[in-house]
Amino acid sequence: MDNRCVNRIMTGASLGGALGGSIGALYGTYEAFRYKVPGIYKIRYIGQTTLGSAAVFGMFLGAGSLLHCGRSQGY
Repeated sequence: MDNRCVNRIMTGASLGGALGGSIGALYGTYEAFRYKVPGIYKIRYIGQTTLGSAAVFGMFLGAGSLLHCGRSQGY
């Protein structure tokens, strides 16, 4: 794998992490207030949702970038 391909994968994973984190924060906040999570547990719930969503989106966009990079190189 060349440096350009690695950069493409890292960009995809970081973009997916940023997108997943923002969506996870919005969704976690909505769910925390919807289910009336008490007190300081709201922050924990929102944080868990944000990190989990960022990890999943980052992994999928990184994997998609890896597949796309391998296909465009002719492997």
